[in-house]
Amino acid sequence: MAANSADRPVLEELDHDECLRLIAGGTVGRVAFDDGEGPTVVPVNYVLDGDAVIFRTSVSGRLNRSLLTAVIGGDVRAAFQVDRFDETSHEGWSVLLRGGAHPLSEEEITRVAAVEPWPGGERDAWFRLAATEVSGRRVRRP
Repeated sequence: MAANSADRPVLEELDHDECLRLIAGGTVGRVAFDDGEGPTVVPVNYVLDGDAVIFRTSVSGRLNRSLLTAVIGGDVRAAFQVDRFDETSHEGWSVLLRGGAHPLSEEEITRVAAVEPWPGGERDAWFRLAATEVSGRRVRRP
């Protein structure tokens, strides 16, 4: 028997400020980018810096190679997504930031909050993904 639609969670759009509030306390998100072989997504540790996320990766890694640009001061289009869901209650939220990513200079690194990667190894490539679009949705009980 189908559940009564009044008992089912509802989907709502989140405004810009609520999206940033939700991801501000997080530590793990996913960066989506084109690695030359097509779209791909990798998890990263991050900190929120205004409307941007700061994350680190290995210099020799696919993410670093894909987000580097030959244009000084240029950005590479990318997206960043964080979500939290409770599978028991069928409630949760998802936030998406889309914009340009660029490597941070040594000077910029000294001015941003520290990002502590979970995995071991060198993570000396620092990036900022500056959001030009922030969107999100929440599934909640009425």
